[in-house]
Amino acid sequence: MMTTSIKCVGILTSGGDSPGMNAAIRAITRSAIYNEITVKGIYRGFRGLITGEIEEFQTQHVSNIVQRGGTILKTARCEPFKTPEGRKQAYDMLCKEKIDALVVIGGDGSLTGARILAQEFNFPIVGLPGTIDNDLYGTDVTIGYDTALNTIMECVDKIRDTASSHERLFFIEVMGREAGFLALNGAIASGAEAAIIPEISLQKDQLAEMIEFGFRKSKNSSIVLVAESDITGGAMGVAERVRREYPQFDVRVSILGHLQRGGSPTAQDRILATRMGVAAIDALLDDQRNVMIGIQNEMIVNVPFAKAIKKVKSVDTELLNTLWIVSR
Repeated sequence: MMTTSIKCVGILTSGGDSPGMNAAIRAITRSAIYNEITVKGIYRGFRGLITGEIEEFQTQHVSNIVQRGGTILKTARCEPFKTPEGRKQAYDMLCKEKIDALVVIGGDGSLTGARILAQEFNFPIVGLPGTIDNDLYGTDVTIGYDTALNTIMECVDKIRDTASSHERLFFIEVMGREAGFLALNGAIASGAEAAIIPEISLQKDQLAEMIEFGFRKSKNSSIVLVAESDITGGAMGVAERVRREYPQFDVRVSILGHLQRGGSPTAQDRILATRMGVAAIDALLDDQRNVMIGIQNEMIVNVPFAKAIKKVKSVDTELLNTLWIVSR
C-alpha cells in the first residue's frame, strides 16, 4: 500500500451506458479500498453530483456486478453541468462530501465535461473510456466496444438467413456516431459484403462503387453495414437512394439501435474494464490528473484529456482493404 493525500475517491458513469462499466466500478472500488481510500458512488452522472445523490461504497456494494450490463450507478443528461454555475455546484458538492479525486467513466462528451471541471477547480480527475463507439484517441479499444461488436455479429448472422432466403439487399445500421469502427469490424466479423462509414464517405461515393463492382455483377443477396451518421445518411438514407437509382434490388433496412448497448459484457470487456479500473487508482496514487486510462499494444497508458478528446482516432485502412478483398 502507498501513502497518498487522497483519502476519498468518487466514481460516476456518464453519457451512454456500455457493457463493462460495472466491472470498472467494481475494480475502482476494490482497488481504492485495498489502498485504504474511501469510495463514494455518485448516481446519475454529473446530475447526481450536483444534486448530491452520493453513497459511500463498501466491498459488498460491488459484489456480483462484473457480469451485468449497463451501470449500477445509472447515467443521465445534465444541462446545468454545461454552465459555470452548474459546475460550481458540482465542485461544492465534492468539497461537502470530502471527495479528493474523481473517476469518470464515459465517452467523449463525459470526458470533455470532466476536463473542464478539472481545469476550472484544479481538481484531480481520471477518466475511463466507456463507450461502444471506440472513438477515443489514445486507446486501442474502449470499454463496451467488444461486446457491442459481438452483438452486431450475432444479429447480422440471423438477418443473413432471411436475406439469403428472399434474395434481398439488406442495409443494417449500427451505432458509432461519426466513427465507423463498429460498422467496419462488424462487417468483417459477420462476413458482410461491405460497410459504409463516414470516414470514407467524405472521400468517395461508397454506394456507387459497391453497386458497380460487387452487387450488380454477382450478388443475389447482400448485407451492408452502415454507420449511423449525417455523413452516410444512415441505413434509411442509403436504402432510399438505392430504390431510386438501382430499382432492380429488393431492399430492406434493419436498425439495430440500443440493442447494441445491452447485454452481459464479454470476457475481453470485463478484463479490460478491470485493468483500467485498477489503473485509475494507481494513476491517482502517482499524482496523475486530467488523464484518461488507455490501452496500447496490451499495455496500460495514461493519455492527457486534451489528446483523448481533441485528436481524431482514424480507422485502419488495412481493415478496409481486407473487407474489400474478402467480399468480392
